[in-house]
Amino acid sequence: MTPQTNPGSEGADPAPEAGPRRDAGAWFYDATRILWDWARSLALALILFMAFRTFVLEPFTIPTASMEGTILVGDFLLVNKAVYGAEIPGTPVRLPALHEPVLGEVVVFTPPHDPEKNYVKRLVGVGGDVLEMREKVLYRNGEPLEEPYVQHLDGRGDAFHPRMRWQRGYLADGADGGGYRPSRDNWGPILVPPGRLFVLGDNRDNSEDSRYWGFVTRESLRGRPWRVYYSSDTTGGSGFDWLREVRWDRIWGKVE
Repeated sequence: MTPQTNPGSEGADPAPEAGPRRDAGAWFYDATRILWDWARSLALALILFMAFRTFVLEPFTIPTASMEGTILVGDFLLVNKAVYGAEIPGTPVRLPALHEPVLGEVVVFTPPHDPEKNYVKRLVGVGGDVLEMREKVLYRNGEPLEEPYVQHLDGRGDAFHPRMRWQRGYLADGADGGGYRPSRDNWGPILVPPGRLFVLGDNRDNSEDSRYWGFVTRESLRGRPWRVYYSSDTTGGSGFDWLREVRWDRIWGKVE
């Protein structure tokens, strides 16, 4: 007897065999491994970012007009922290400095009267310098300084300032401490002690600086401004008005 076959079955491919099925445990293992790899990569990126921010470059915002002309309110700065030797957080230890502060540089530091804040000023005197100001002109060691970056924006009169009495203890030899009445635009001559720094704002008529609260220590320096990475006129309006207030010409400008 001839065996019967189903019509159309001749020459048909055999049905594929079912592959091995992955159980829920395998899928969970793969998903966990992927998530762990992502978490490890993100953690490493965060650690590298924090290390870079702590020891190399850190962003700062300028809230006051004390450096007006050089640095404006609304400037966002990248500060080079490695240049003077960044401090290891939680310790008094600092990394080796690339170079020591130089007269005329703009520096970021913590002021002696408010160590929780960061100030930005220009370094005008180091240990051993004799500084004096006469009618808004700054003299160092008897020589008037050329300061093209300085602005005088306040027309108010000059008068004795009680907060500047501290200068009496640092008057250069021969100066009369008894009748000393320093003012914003006329003071000195004072002698900067060894290891101390004297800083002034470029907006000399509206700057809270060494004239009023004294010298800065080398250890208080946090870095030197490098670039303006963003700048905006913060007096602008709301909504999308900020687009018109961006100071495009200042973005990525070098701070000097």
